[in-house]
Amino acid sequence: MTSGAPGPSGRLPSGRRLSGPRAVRAAAALVAGGALWLSACAPPDMPPPQEAAPCTPDAAPGGAANPDLYCMSLFPTPRVPGATGTVELRRPPGPFSMGVTPDGRLLYDAVISTDLPPPSTLGPYDRYVAWASTQVLWPIERLGEVPARGRTEVGQVGFNKFLILVTAESGAESGAAGGADAEPAGPYVLRAQSPSSRMQPADFLEFALGASRTPPGEMAMDDAWGGVPMPDGVMMLPSLMELRPDVEPWLPGDGWEGEIVDSRPRELIELGDGDALSLDAVYVRHRIGSRELLGYGFNGQIPGPLLRVPEAATVTIDFTNRIDWPTAIHWHGLRLDNRFDGVPGLTQDVVPPGESFRYTLHFPDPGLYWYHPHHREDVQQELGLAGNIMVRSEDPDYFGPVHREEIVMLDDLLVGEHGIVPFGLERATHALMGRFGNTMLVNGEPDYALDVERGSVVRFLFTNASNTRTFNLSFGGAPMKLVGTDVGNFEREAWVESVVIAPAERYIVHVAFPESGEVPLLNRVQGIDHINGAFFPEEDTLGVVRVGAADATPELTATFEALRGNGRAQDEIAPYRPLFDGPVDLELELDMTTQGLRLVVERLMQVDSAYFHPIEWSGTMPMMNLMSTPENVSWTLREPSTGLENEAIRWTFRVGDVVKLRIRSRRETLHQMQHPIHIHGQRFLVLATNGVAHDNLAWKDTAVVPVGGSLDLLLELSNPGDWMLHCHIAEHLEAGMKMVFTVEP
Repeated sequence: MTSGAPGPSGRLPSGRRLSGPRAVRAAAALVAGGALWLSACAPPDMPPPQEAAPCTPDAAPGGAANPDLYCMSLFPTPRVPGATGTVELRRPPGPFSMGVTPDGRLLYDAVISTDLPPPSTLGPYDRYVAWASTQVLWPIERLGEVPARGRTEVGQVGFNKFLILVTAESGAESGAAGGADAEPAGPYVLRAQSPSSRMQPADFLEFALGASRTPPGEMAMDDAWGGVPMPDGVMMLPSLMELRPDVEPWLPGDGWEGEIVDSRPRELIELGDGDALSLDAVYVRHRIGSRELLGYGFNGQIPGPLLRVPEAATVTIDFTNRIDWPTAIHWHGLRLDNRFDGVPGLTQDVVPPGESFRYTLHFPDPGLYWYHPHHREDVQQELGLAGNIMVRSEDPDYFGPVHREEIVMLDDLLVGEHGIVPFGLERATHALMGRFGNTMLVNGEPDYALDVERGSVVRFLFTNASNTRTFNLSFGGAPMKLVGTDVGNFEREAWVESVVIAPAERYIVHVAFPESGEVPLLNRVQGIDHINGAFFPEEDTLGVVRVGAADATPELTATFEALRGNGRAQDEIAPYRPLFDGPVDLELELDMTTQGLRLVVERLMQVDSAYFHPIEWSGTMPMMNLMSTPENVSWTLREPSTGLENEAIRWTFRVGDVVKLRIRSRRETLHQMQHPIHIHGQRFLVLATNGVAHDNLAWKDTAVVPVGGSLDLLLELSNPGDWMLHCHIAEHLEAGMKMVFTVEP
């Protein structure tokens, strides 16, 4: 394997060679965002703090998480002028890159370091206690005791904007005793504000030069771009509402003279080894609510046909392009023959309108996969070209028992007053944040409903096919058990309160419905009003599960309540464990540059960059986002050791190499957001997020790098060919965030 420089080597237990360009000392840290949830003590299985924490003086710039976003400095009150301290905001243990509550508030495990005099020097006190509260000092929650000198884990914090306070207490005071109603009774000695507290209302005088010439709400009706809807209750500068991209607007049907068919629901197609299927991309009329919209569909279906195949099968897909864009099909997540990966310009030529291409697909791994275009997917995928593949394990007990199985594709669509908001003809729009939709779709429809019997256990297999939106899914409090993800099952099942699923990710959960009634499928997040510098709750009901009065049979309560281990996953991962604590072999930085943005946009982004939330849940600056294109925004993968960027990066491996890769999101940019990174043709393990180890692993092909944070991946190179690594926010891919690596036989 070659890259910028020679480096260390090691061996797998099998004796295969592992190599990399340089060893980077493992860093550590934390993660997550802000919300309202606190616990009095850390979970007993929480990993111990790691050495290179972001608040320590030796925290390197290349460390796991940026101290500006994940570290708080504790400042002394006049009673203890020489006291110091810090608060590390760490990712809580769990399967996702961020810890999130069901209503979308991010959770942090707080680790406090203090240097204080003995509490007895301040009066009749015998201990110090840490507290968390909002900026209005209500509610206030006791975290736990902290030593006068030292470092300790004190529990979870989940406010959007919050304070950490340390007081001196005595055993006789209520603040020292703890309990749900505990409040500080002694003097304050240290205090800190969360990084999110820097997010403040914009100074409108700063933007006077960008004052609007058109009164709000009086946009010209002959504007081909129309008005992009604003979220309810969120404001934006009038001058920003006047912005338009420097490309021609395009809508499906412009100049089209071919056939248009009525869309129909997805069809389940069972394929066996050696079977063949014809798959056509066609124009469709698709009704969403009271609107009839034009889009695309595979075989006239939105989503495309659901393919169910057995593990180790090989099938043939005869694809014909009957739409107006050249296209191809990428078979997302499959470790398939490189010739059929569906990347125009790399593994095949585009398929022009009216032409065909034959794909031969092999399915070596059980799991949930999907297929979509890889040419202008910001347009084609958004308009309906996506479908799922379910690869059944050879093991009949691969999953625990359920009453039924639902394969669910999540999406959103951006719709304005006159229909779908146009796309850029020459190049993508929405290059800054990606194209957030405002109409939520489940299996292509806005009104998903499922009827089950009381006591049913349902297996939901979720795929996020949206261009940019990260969902936070829950079932109104119904118990939910995480089972699997992209390329197979977790080592063991785990209870979760919600599922955080970014574009291109898949998650498999079992959900129990013990009582009759209607249970909503919810997406609950915390949006950001950037002008007012405030968080606000957003809740979308994606569908409903209608639970009847009859009892489901057989009774599955006992098997549902048991958390099973998955022997296959454990056995496949076990040989790689000796490599988990090894040095980092390769690094990538995620960055963004701008050129020629409007001055009012630059000013607002500079103000907004005081704080970046770990997840940008929703699009609350739509017109500013609309006007951004690859001409004025570039998203970058950078190799720090060489300075090479995007497709200039050249990595070469051999089949059998195993590489530890660190991907870090740079804080130092005008705008940053989370990035779902997808690696074609291979599989990997997510070892750590922001330096906090994952202790329940599964093979994945897509994982989320939080803002200002990092992922450590163990990448297994098993499949020869030229492969892409890229961000799966469609508009970030169009704006350059991609590279190619080679795996030699």
